[in-house]
Amino acid sequence: MGKQSVLITGGSGYIGSVLTGELLSKGYSVTCLDNLSLKQNSLINYAHNPDFEFIYGDCRDENLLKEIIPKFDILIPLAAIVGMPACKSSPIDAKTINYDAIISLNKIRQPHQKVIYPNTNSGYGIGIEGIHCTEESPLNPISLYGETKCNAEKHLLEDEKDAITLRLATVFGTSPRMRTDLLVNDFTLNAARDGVIILYEKDFKRNFVHIRDVANCFIHCIENYEEMKNKPYNLGLDEANISKLELANKIKEQVPRFEIIEKEIGQDPDKRNYIVSNKKLEDAGFKANISLDKGITELIKAYSIILKNNPTRNA
Repeated sequence: MGKQSVLITGGSGYIGSVLTGELLSKGYSVTCLDNLSLKQNSLINYAHNPDFEFIYGDCRDENLLKEIIPKFDILIPLAAIVGMPACKSSPIDAKTINYDAIISLNKIRQPHQKVIYPNTNSGYGIGIEGIHCTEESPLNPISLYGETKCNAEKHLLEDEKDAITLRLATVFGTSPRMRTDLLVNDFTLNAARDGVIILYEKDFKRNFVHIRDVANCFIHCIENYEEMKNKPYNLGLDEANISKLELANKIKEQVPRFEIIEKEIGQDPDKRNYIVSNKKLEDAGFKANISLDKGITELIKAYSIILKNNPTRNA
């Protein structure tokens, strides 16, 4: 039996750049489709690997998709306009990439081709205090980002073709295509660079997960596809259902000079506030295990390098 082949759309992004390496290390053949809209070169370290290929193109190009999709065993559509601010500033791209491109991919693929789709647990919106959101909790996205991702998930799970969807917690950790706008990454950057942060709505909670746990969960889903298919799964750290203030204090444990200023007047434009249960995924055999403390240590090391080269770096 030959190597299983994987197509990752948006493969040079934050998650894709890590997932590609993990898949290659496990013996998969990996092709990344990306339009390199951010001028990133995060995949060049895999160029030596004969099992890695890159296709320059747009995930919305149906002619291209029709040409390449039949070649793969597994499809992982990571390409997306990610986050509330980016989707708000580019609403057409958000809809066409986050939703329309998923519909096209699903229409083109054959039933035997596995799809593992990353949704976001921001679809839970504003939860009930003290109550964990499970996969049976109603989705209530409060942003265009959440709406497009949840609508795409709904389409996949209601279709006659099989799929697995993962509702990702807020991801943290380092990647060849680094993102500093994600909450843990952002707060740690503030600590390392500025030594201070101003917190609005400090008690708002959410769940977190390390980027390598995300990559390993995708692999777990591939390897256990028949048992897991046609269901959504929350993917996060059980012990990381915490508030923004609790997160800031965790970072302060490693950066003692970090000053946390709490502001009662003012609003965070991102109103998400929920806690999440990851039991269903654990019952399916996968548990995230890279702690926030380890991730913060990793980020501090990374920023010590990044900030030496660019002390004012903000993204």
